Amino acid sequence: MTTVVLSPVNVVDFPEGGGHFWVYMQYVLGLRQLGCDVYWLERFLGSGDADADERVLAVFRARMEAFGLGEKLILYRSSGSERAPGPPQSYVGLSRAEAEAVFDRAGLLLNFHYAIDPSLLARFRRTALVDIDPGLLQFWLSRRQLSAAPHDLYFTTGETVGAPAARFPDCGLKWIRIRPPVCLDRWPFGFDPGAEAFTTVSNWDSKNWIVDKDTGEVCENTKRVAFLEFAELPRLTQQPLELALFLRTEKDFEEQRHLEDRGWRIRQSGDVARTPEAYQAYIRGSRGEFSCVKPSCIRFQNAWISDRTLCYLASGRPAVVQHTGPSAFLPDGEGLFRFTTLEEAADGLERVNADYERHCRAGREIAEAFFDAEQVVARILNETLRSNPRSMNDPVPRSQNEATGV
Repeated sequence: MTTVVLSPVNVVDFPEGGGHFWVYMQYVLGLRQLGCDVYWLERFLGSGDADADERVLAVFRARMEAFGLGEKLILYRSSGSERAPGPPQSYVGLSRAEAEAVFDRAGLLLNFHYAIDPSLLARFRRTALVDIDPGLLQFWLSRRQLSAAPHDLYFTTGETVGAPAARFPDCGLKWIRIRPPVCLDRWPFGFDPGAEAFTTVSNWDSKNWIVDKDTGEVCENTKRVAFLEFAELPRLTQQPLELALFLRTEKDFEEQRHLEDRGWRIRQSGDVARTPEAYQAYIRGSRGEFSCVKPSCIRFQNAWISDRTLCYLASGRPAVVQHTGPSAFLPDGEGLFRFTTLEEAADGLERVNADYERHCRAGREIAEAFFDAEQVVARILNETLRSNPRSMNDPVPRSQNEATGV
């Protein structure tokens, strides 16, 4: 049995992010379907309040128990910043020796933490970075706004990353293109013609900006900017539209009122998607998804599709989402509609409703054909083994660990 360690980012410290949890859990479930022994490795920041931190940890442990990972959880604390976190200083819930024994026997570290500490990375026999911010990650690396330690392999969920026509550099790395996964067993098809609203779940405002010191360009890279460009959509369609948003500031609530005046329904994401189960129930209670994308997806034309959209499609909920660039495989007009203008968005909603059951089934077929988690992670494992013929379960030579100083 191959042991794989998965390294997510900001899941334990974001307990109200039920959808964020699913991003990484799809990979875990796919790996387990293939018979892998999967561990979850994550840095825990905490708040500094011991009681509050213990409550957060209790919620997370219970969540992991529900997914069968209660005994497979490796949390660590470290000093340093978000972009340079430093090596583990202590482990939560198990000893350093127990954690490092897992690292030593692991065949692969599947890493989503771009800034993972190099000394932690060096504990593993084989390492693979997974890029879930295509275009943006390469921009950060090329502008030296982010430093990523060398990995053995580099996977990306962006269809244009490393392609000749890409609008961003490949940073001299060989990118292996994969598709974001959805676990079909956990997101079964269901047809509900009585479901009313097209919905989505999203962050709203953030500190996410594109800053290009080479050109002096600075632009906001948030869903806020994207949705406000389509604020008038409810006036072009009879289809109810609902946004479940993570709203925090007075400005956020002012913009909520602005959208509601134009016909949008707005809900707090914490009310409908605080847990993985609530997030799933909200999606499955929707008629379909309507969503915009961050401006970086448009700027870089990364041909990316959201992991959230895949949850809608797998559940038999059609999706009308903003176009992120030409795709070699994504259909457009059967179960999935990609728009660039207000008129195209309204037309997509109308076409879905004109033959709703057909588009529900087409959405599920898209998920089955292209995004089955088992197939996605099989590709990852096959590429890893191809580049490393030695068995992934061979023990790490002690000299390798000694050479790294770990």
